[in-house]
Amino acid sequence: MMRFLEILSDVFAYGYVFVFLCMICTFLPMRKNWLLRIVGVLAIDFLATVFIYSNDPYGLFGAMAGFFLYVFVFHVGKFIEKITAVLVFCPAMIAVNYLMEETGKIIFFGLTEASPSPTDGTWTYEQHLASTSIHMISLLMRFLFWVAAWWFLRKYLRQITSSLTIKMWMIVDVLMLAPFVAIATILLFMPETIWIVYPICAASILSSFGCVYLASYICNSMQTAYHAQELEMKQAYYKDRIRDEERVRSIYHDLKNHLLVLQAQAGNGQEVQTSIQGLQSQIQEYETYYQTGNEYLDIIIRDKARAAKERQIDFAAAVAFADGAFIEPLDISAIFGNALDNAIEASEKLPERERLITLKVKRVRDMLVISTENNAPQVDDVQKWILADPVGKNRTTKEDAFAHGFGLNNIRTAVEKYAGQCSVRAAEGKFMLKIVIPMP
Repeated sequence: MMRFLEILSDVFAYGYVFVFLCMICTFLPMRKNWLLRIVGVLAIDFLATVFIYSNDPYGLFGAMAGFFLYVFVFHVGKFIEKITAVLVFCPAMIAVNYLMEETGKIIFFGLTEASPSPTDGTWTYEQHLASTSIHMISLLMRFLFWVAAWWFLRKYLRQITSSLTIKMWMIVDVLMLAPFVAIATILLFMPETIWIVYPICAASILSSFGCVYLASYICNSMQTAYHAQELEMKQAYYKDRIRDEERVRSIYHDLKNHLLVLQAQAGNGQEVQTSIQGLQSQIQEYETYYQTGNEYLDIIIRDKARAAKERQIDFAAAVAFADGAFIEPLDISAIFGNALDNAIEASEKLPERERLITLKVKRVRDMLVISTENNAPQVDDVQKWILADPVGKNRTTKEDAFAHGFGLNNIRTAVEKYAGQCSVRAAEGKFMLKIVIPMP
């Protein structure tokens, strides 16, 4: 019987480690190197089962430092995401281990009235059996707790890693400091009334997981706001298009009469030319609508084409984006909006006769290829800037680096989300941006 309970205890202990590792990997994937993965599994087996005794600063800070190093060495992700993982999982892990261990002790000694030390030979077989049984039950409860936590939080953990911005991560981390500090303080300065520890530990666990839910709620609110904005843009776009189409239909309806007038004025070439130019200017805006295969991209290109026209910039686009439906609207905005904004900004610095922007999008086998090209001033200086900073750390040549220069970095971030690559090149008076994204 004793051996059977010990086997069950080992099963629940390893099961808990597996679930705890899965929970962390849901938030931060492990590195792909198999050697690091093996070492990481061994390390988490040691860290996840650590028990911190009351008033033990070395054990407490040692466990926190070990968990911090484990996340940074064996998992991939942004620095701020790894900090969040430590703040979420470490206090919850320490609190749960402490609650299960201490609760088991209180129940055992309350039922058996055994001596505190099992090595003095005073424990009976029944007391050893009771100790093993209670220990097994506490491990089972810990295992079930983390299974329930993983089942409840896995959706939210995946969501926040793909949606939160750096500023929002910082806000969430500040909130998560509360349970982290609470569990550290209560274990370092254990009160005489030990029962006070239990509600504080429980509150720390709920606060850590509650912050995850809060971050997910923020993500949902952001997406709802963006979707509402997207719908407003589409509504305005279609209203403009309907209005323009009505105007063009009216022009075409009267075109026969206009042609009769032109024929009557054939003797005066200048008047004929002026009338023709008037007709062309009236239908020109209608002709700037692009059918890309994606409604959201239609809006973006329409707006950028109008902005280019207002600045006397020749704009040409050949876009076949029907295969790009897998890219989210916000990422489409980040890629095309920033690329065209940068091209328009560079073109404004040139004489009007040199202002030209070309956008091309097409599918080449299993790749979606996006390229923008524009004439640019001081191309040699731009080329030196690119070579000196290939990863975009110094993102801008403007004096106000805080407010500007995030365009290329935002493009690169959006492209890398889909395992794509982004490259820039400046040569022969032109600036070229090329993006290659594999089809899913």
